[in-house]
Amino acid sequence: MFEKQDLVELARLSMPFGKYSGYLLMDLPEEYLLWFARKGFPEGRLGGLMALALEIKVEGLQGLIDPLR
Repeated sequence: MFEKQDLVELARLSMPFGKYSGYLLMDLPEEYLLWFARKGFPEGRLGGLMALALEIKVEGLQGLIDPLR
């Protein structure tokens, strides 16, 4: 389960490393998030938010995030 604050963070937090460093988590390509899903998301808050971003993208719910940007 997630909280409203999770959606706000997801809309505003940038990827801190890697190929897409600096991209907002919700702007990460779905393929990149799927790769992490297979290999393992990072530990902690970042990994949880990345998993949530993937779930939102797969379910087509990006509209939940757009007003929070």
